Amino acid sequence: MTKKEKATYIIRELERLYPETPVPLDHKDPYTLLIAVLLSAQCTDERVNKITPKLFALADTPFKMIQLPVEKIQEIIRPCGLAPRKAKAIHTLSQILIEQFNGEVPQSFEELEKLPGVGHKTASVVMAQAFGVPAFPVDTHIHRLLTRWGITSGKNVVQTEKDAKKWFPKELWNKLHLQIIFYGRAYSPARNPKKEVDFITNTIGTAKAKKELK
Repeated sequence: MTKKEKATYIIRELERLYPETPVPLDHKDPYTLLIAVLLSAQCTDERVNKITPKLFALADTPFKMIQLPVEKIQEIIRPCGLAPRKAKAIHTLSQILIEQFNGEVPQSFEELEKLPGVGHKTASVVMAQAFGVPAFPVDTHIHRLLTRWGITSGKNVVQTEKDAKKWFPKELWNKLHLQIIFYGRAYSPARNPKKEVDFITNTIGTAKAKKELK
């Protein structure tokens, strides 16, 4: 099966499984989404969604956030991991948003990626989910699955993103990246993926990936 045929199959099956793709991180606007995505680094979305209500009850705008001591932010977000670094980044980026963008989240990859704590993946999620700009954020699920399915060599996330954008239509990127994440969580775990469950890998996966199915 060619990569183009694989891509067509993936699109069809994921659309069948996940016709609706709610954003996994709870938020009400671009700023709260930005903070939630920043917190999700090396942390599950489920845990982030338990923490953000406490944080946003105190500060759901950059103007309110800079009124909180960094120590208070750190105390609230501690369960998300990397709390000292994340708390400092949240406080500093909130200050930058006020000083440079009138408290608004910028709508460009370049400006987002200049903010502390915001890498390319975080910027991609915000651009896609807050502003509807085509992007293909690559997290561990996407990197793993597109490697298993032979869409990419899987050498690094940069290559994975490049290959995803090459083989999948641009108008589907924002929805498809969520569909792949949902599939990974439900059907294709990192450890011990099962043949009768992970049907996409069993159908179009690389020889190595098929061999790893139990």
